[in-house]
Amino acid sequence: QVQLVESGGGLVQAGGSLRLSCAASGRTFSNYVVTWFRQAPGKEREYVAAIRWSGGGTLSADSVKYRFTISRDNAKNTVYLQMNRLAPEDTAVYYCAARGGWNILTSPGQYDYWGQGTQVTVSS
Repeated sequence: QVQLVESGGGLVQAGGSLRLSCAASGRTFSNYVVTWFRQAPGKEREYVAAIRWSGGGTLSADSVKYRFTISRDNAKNTVYLQMNRLAPEDTAVYYCAARGGWNILTSPGQYDYWGQGTQVTVSS
């Protein structure tokens, strides 16, 4: 069983930065992909960025590619999402999710484990 706990959300002004954390526990993650999704009110959950636990390969959505950076700290079993130049349209609940395997998949339905989410609100 895998447990994921997100933290780091909050209220920030447009143009500001936040760093989200996803602390993982319950097993070793040598062959896992950890992904950030977000869901705004009234919208579907959407892919943001993913990282392979082994090798560190990453893939980010076009909408965040030059503003958000995903990284990991193996020693802390934690994945981070550094978000810069935030805009009001980034307002959402951000979730981290994990799945076994090597492939980075962008559909929420393909992930087995989820955190509870952390709210990010960007004011204009």
